[in-house]
Amino acid sequence: MRIEEMIAAVQQTLGVEVDGKAGPQTWGAIYARLVGKKIDRMEPSAAISPVDARSEKVIATLLPQVRPIARALVQKAAVAGITIRVISGLRSYEEQAALYAQGRTAPGKKVTNARAGYSNHNFGIAFDVGVFEGNRYLPESPKYKAVGALGMDLGLEWGGNWKTIVDQPHFQLRPAWAADESESQMLAELRSRKDHGEAVYA
Repeated sequence: MRIEEMIAAVQQTLGVEVDGKAGPQTWGAIYARLVGKKIDRMEPSAAISPVDARSEKVIATLLPQVRPIARALVQKAAVAGITIRVISGLRSYEEQAALYAQGRTAPGKKVTNARAGYSNHNFGIAFDVGVFEGNRYLPESPKYKAVGALGMDLGLEWGGNWKTIVDQPHFQLRPAWAADESESQMLAELRSRKDHGEAVYA
């Protein structure tokens, strides 16, 4: 039996989202089953300690389901000797449109192929990280690949695997309902849910 199948079987037994990845929700459910108590009156997956203030300000813009995983990524990277900060989270359609205009109708180089409503940042399920040495931000570093592996281990999708604009700082949490959908299909459904005020992860 493959490790992913083992994890999926555990998740099914625990009644959490079955994705074959042992992220904070799964570990929290295991903790609750074995230890049998909440942490500071919270569910274990939601009780992951806050990280640095800069990251927390951005993490607060994300959907509640994404926040513990963003914190877990910062903490896992620190254990691996890599300092990262969460530097970008939720973007409005207007903010996305301004980014898309860069290198097209506005000064600067192209930084995204996503128009407003066509970025996972517009729905609170995506975030970008920066690698730091001390207080110095490193826009490029081989450490981004290591962080990418850590993020995928938590069940996140990593922009470093993209084919068009490779985006190593980018991570996103795909909803379970979109597991077998293309990126464009998922984004169409996300736009529809946003327009109708429906929950992303329902």
